[in-house]
Amino acid sequence: MVTQKEISLPPMQRGFHNIDRVITESFGQLPEKGLLNIFVKHTSAALTINENADPDVLTDLNTLLNRIAPENDPHYRHTLEGSDDMPAHFKSVVLGSSLSVPVTNRRLNLGTWQSIYFCEFRNRGGNRKLVLTLYH
Repeated sequence: MVTQKEISLPPMQRGFHNIDRVITESFGQLPEKGLLNIFVKHTSAALTINENADPDVLTDLNTLLNRIAPENDPHYRHTLEGSDDMPAHFKSVVLGSSLSVPVTNRRLNLGTWQSIYFCEFRNRGGNRKLVLTLYH
């Protein structure tokens, strides 16, 4: 059986945002066993699973991504949508647009310190859409 939902995230500031609760509450109750795929429908945002215990991890990840893809680089050709747009596209490629998470005992089967993060790479990204597909 497959259940699919499209949800809209409100505008979020640039950075990493824990969306564990948003995901689980979208289904009410998860099945006993399954697999959840999460897909972001935007090319300047991403999804990742990472540590939820020490916020310095997310700060450091953001610092590293900004070093690799700085704004206002004179070599960028795609600049019509703002100085944050091309770096956002690159960061999206690096982290990815989808995740798969196992579901066990009606819960996301994440590691002890893991959470799902929505990664907003634009200064003003607006509402963002996610497609949640649950295989059970």
